[in-house]
Amino acid sequence: MTLILGLETSCDETAAAVVDEQLSVHSNVVATQFDLHERYAGVVPEIASRAHVEKLMPVVTEALTQAGVGTHELTAIAVGHRPGLVGSLIVGVAAAKALAWSLNVPLIGVDHVEAHLSAAALGDGPDLAYPALGLVVSGGHTSLYRLTDAQTLERLGSTMDDAIGEAFDKAAVILGLGYPGGPRIDTLSKTGDASRFNLPRPTLDQHSLDFSFSGLKTALLYAVRGHPVGRGKSASFQRDHVDHDAQTIADFAASFQAAAVDVVIEKLERALHLTAETQDAHGLTPWESPPQSLIFGGGVSANTLLRERVQAFADENALACHLPAMDYCIDNAAMIAGHAHRLLANGETHGLELPVIATTRA
Repeated sequence: MTLILGLETSCDETAAAVVDEQLSVHSNVVATQFDLHERYAGVVPEIASRAHVEKLMPVVTEALTQAGVGTHELTAIAVGHRPGLVGSLIVGVAAAKALAWSLNVPLIGVDHVEAHLSAAALGDGPDLAYPALGLVVSGGHTSLYRLTDAQTLERLGSTMDDAIGEAFDKAAVILGLGYPGGPRIDTLSKTGDASRFNLPRPTLDQHSLDFSFSGLKTALLYAVRGHPVGRGKSASFQRDHVDHDAQTIADFAASFQAAAVDVVIEKLERALHLTAETQDAHGLTPWESPPQSLIFGGGVSANTLLRERVQAFADENALACHLPAMDYCIDNAAMIAGHAHRLLANGETHGLELPVIATTRA
């Protein structure tokens, strides 16, 4: 049996997992840092890095214990080395290098975004069908991809300002819901009226596959607080979230979520039907052969409404829909180890000079 220990420290989850060559997950341990960052309503890089130093080895030990394997049984060590917060990545990569060197096993660097696009195959997940249309939605990424296979990606569009996860977190702050915002807006939206507030659906020009959520976030801010009076430090708002009743806050949450999801579905529709006209506008080539599936990943892929709409979109367009299990939506190490098995099968390993890189390869 080929067993890979995966490590993940790209942002504020400290994770370790053991996965075999059949992509069966023997353990998947994730330590979150929500309590450390909640007061700041967002991730503080320095705090995240220090927490990884404290938590990583206990998490690795727990992952090995749950898997029932010793370090001598490991075939390779995999680590997410890009993209992410550089300070956080350094912790995981340094630990992976030390483990690989001490155990005399291969080191495999994994692109975090590419791993999200393999997460749906983990555990009891199906074999992923290619060519595919890929969608990654998270706190740092909102991107569309054309996938020829698991390692061959072409980015079709990405975020121009806030990624969708960031937008959800900032919307939650506006509504007084706290951090992390995505799950709280998702839960509250179930009791809200999504049609009450007509928030904008920013889709840029008619052919663009890029995303912009800053205008939607600002529209929510003005709807909740009113337009600011004055400028600069002296500016003030007419009201705040505390001036609205609970039902109104739920309606705001539902309206915001519906608008954000509508934007994603519109971009999927455009990406699926790439044409010569699109090529002329943005330099993107039409599909050589129709995509067979839609592969979905990232923390926001746990959002209830988005999962429902993506599944419906796939069904309407006769695409196999590959959604990750809920445990593999958030940043986790099982997806790192699982994707590393694909790389190892292709003979792709790395030396101790493996760099930490803030941006994605894809």
